[in-house]
Amino acid sequence: MSLSREQMLVEMGITPIWVLRDSEPSVPALEGREDVVVEPAHAPAPEEAAALLPETAPAARPLPDVALRPMTPVDTLNWPELAKQVAECRACPLCEQRKQAVLGVGDLNPDWLFIGEGPGAEEDVKGEPFVGQAGKLLDAMLASLDIARGNRVYIANAVKCRPPGNRTPEAAEMAACWPYLERQIALLKPKIIVLLGKAAVHAVLHDDKSLASLRGKPYEYAGIPLVVTYHPAYLLRNLPDKAKAWEDLLFARRMLVASNQ
Repeated sequence: MSLSREQMLVEMGITPIWVLRDSEPSVPALEGREDVVVEPAHAPAPEEAAALLPETAPAARPLPDVALRPMTPVDTLNWPELAKQVAECRACPLCEQRKQAVLGVGDLNPDWLFIGEGPGAEEDVKGEPFVGQAGKLLDAMLASLDIARGNRVYIANAVKCRPPGNRTPEAAEMAACWPYLERQIALLKPKIIVLLGKAAVHAVLHDDKSLASLRGKPYEYAGIPLVVTYHPAYLLRNLPDKAKAWEDLLFARRMLVASNQ
């Protein structure tokens, strides 16, 4: 099943409105005060003169909003333990502005694992990946394969916290989140992995080539067949490439069938 151009335009007509946060209130300057000068009865020694000088405050410097701390090993965690650690993670600065971490959603014994980029504004609020316009398109893509989120499908992201302004996650941020994604894949044991966009490709395959050069080729991760395609958000801006994404999904389905034989 595929969406018509008119249906796609209807979907694209509803877009979230981004509202910039109010800037942090400025800190008022400290009011000065008159220093009381004590006339010494005698000329003080250098040590005494230094002791009479008023203390000066150390130069102000910005402090982080949170105390970042490294993650503890996750390679033995079960699902509840992994979810708890992700929710409490302070491994990179993305934790400072999140409303909540978004681990993923779906069938814990899936055939398909789709990996995207990172939570957006709506995902940050709801705690589930792909719930905006890109999520609606992803659901349509899944329906075209006769599958659905929660039914033989799990959906995750390269990073678990929303990057500011919905920007692309940085390499260091994806590296900090990689042990979580790695553990998810180990627990899920999917039969096919589909990487949605360059951030997911960078996180899993550590490859910075263009998607055009990576599409249509078979890959593996930990013995699991893997396919690369476009992110649904990209497809919303580039409708003609929907046909290419459909080809990629059909290719992934063929790989899945072959792996089950």
